[in-house]
Amino acid sequence: MTDARYRIATIPGDGVGPDVVAAACRVVDTAGAQFGFTVDWSEHLAGGAAIDEYGVAIRPEDVEACGTADAILLGAVGGPTWSDPSATVRPEQALFALRGGLGLYANLRPVSVHPALIASSPLRPELLAGVDLLIVRELTGGVYFGAREEPAGAPGSRRAVDTMPYAEHEIRRVVELAFQLAADRRGNVMSVDKANVLATSRLWRTVATEVGAEWPSVTLAHQLVDSCAMLLVRRPADFDVVVTENLFGDILSDEAAVLAGSLGMLPSASLGERRAEHGIFGLYEPIHGSAPDIAGRDLANPIGTILSAAMLLRLSLGREDAAAALEAAVSDTLDAGFRTADLMPPGGDTAGLNQVGTQGMTGAIVDRIAIPEAARETAAARP
Repeated sequence: MTDARYRIATIPGDGVGPDVVAAACRVVDTAGAQFGFTVDWSEHLAGGAAIDEYGVAIRPEDVEACGTADAILLGAVGGPTWSDPSATVRPEQALFALRGGLGLYANLRPVSVHPALIASSPLRPELLAGVDLLIVRELTGGVYFGAREEPAGAPGSRRAVDTMPYAEHEIRRVVELAFQLAADRRGNVMSVDKANVLATSRLWRTVATEVGAEWPSVTLAHQLVDSCAMLLVRRPADFDVVVTENLFGDILSDEAAVLAGSLGMLPSASLGERRAEHGIFGLYEPIHGSAPDIAGRDLANPIGTILSAAMLLRLSLGREDAAAALEAAVSDTLDAGFRTADLMPPGGDTAGLNQVGTQGMTGAIVDRIAIPEAARETAAARP
């Protein structure tokens, strides 16, 4: 049997990014040894690291190189060192360059609550039963990409302007994706906007309604973003697929992270329309930030990045076998009581829990990656 070979571009980035990307690479390589595939890794600078090295958030040649891989695994970018709001070069520009340059228009952020982590969430346990939602965020339009005027004028009369443009095709493609995903889940889409105030939201609602008419088997509901933010913490189990524009999705997905107990738990996938050799091309990253205060100290939670790697295996490499094994290993590790600091119950009962660092959590997950017998037979049959 000849091992399959895949090419994954890594962007460790800043802060804890290198720590968690290294952890995910280790886990993926372990799965590869189990399931009969090899990953050729490449590494590229972006964010603050690239600003320090090259003077730009990411070089065009690095965007191009990432685009030739089967998928991209990213850690985190940014930090106080590069946070001057008046700077013309900022770490986050790397994300915009990757999304825009590689056509990654939809960000998928699944949110579920592992039963063993209910005590780590600030919400009442009874609210968390059955939580399993997917936020689909539009990535390449809206206020992040609109024309802007930087602050100008004398103190007391300064002014700045951001615009929030959306074209119909940008809305339609991400809403259609949300309906496709909902059809394979529980069949419910909530489209989130601010149609009582914003013209772009009124266009969004119109297009979402038109798309919904093409999916009679999927139920569509509209919700204003402020009301949605309230419902996310009052009735989170009611949500299935949430689709919304760029800014609203950014905010709501971070809010939803409290359901899972920590930002460190949640993965994401940024997808476009391009098919790679083995699946759909995408960029995968945890939703947490760079947390520079704990960088390099063996404290970061690697699970969000490891679960992002599982999404990468499933969607871009077509390796459902290895993806499922990674997810099962994470679940088994949590069931066994392993916790990074962010997952320890706040002021709660820690009996039976084992607090570990990045390396300890990664090692525990690696130890639990197993190949089921049915998957073993499938892997053995691969040419």
